[in-house]
Amino acid sequence: MGELNTSGVNPLDLRVVVKPDSAITKTAGGIILPDQERDRLRYATTKGTLVAVGENAFEEAAARCKTFSRPSPGDRVLFGQYQGHKFKGPDDEDYLIMNDEDVLGKLEE
Repeated sequence: MGELNTSGVNPLDLRVVVKPDSAITKTAGGIILPDQERDRLRYATTKGTLVAVGENAFEEAAARCKTFSRPSPGDRVLFGQYQGHKFKGPDDEDYLIMNDEDVLGKLEE
């Protein structure tokens, strides 16, 4: 595991681990959202930080396009809504493990 990966999981083969952005707990008007709604929003987010990449992740895309820029840990990514398997790491943070094809793109932030 690299220094970015505190999830406790090393993804295998084509899998990647993403730390999704945290959900908003208050609306712009200051209304506090109930826990159930926060949980729904937290996993509905489609942006996060790539923390670990399996050894074969993104190889297929790289083989199809010579100019493909493989995402690496630390990159901000966009991923499919409701994709992946949710889990809590030993650092008590929420993570998603998903297939590389569920990562839709790198964010230019």
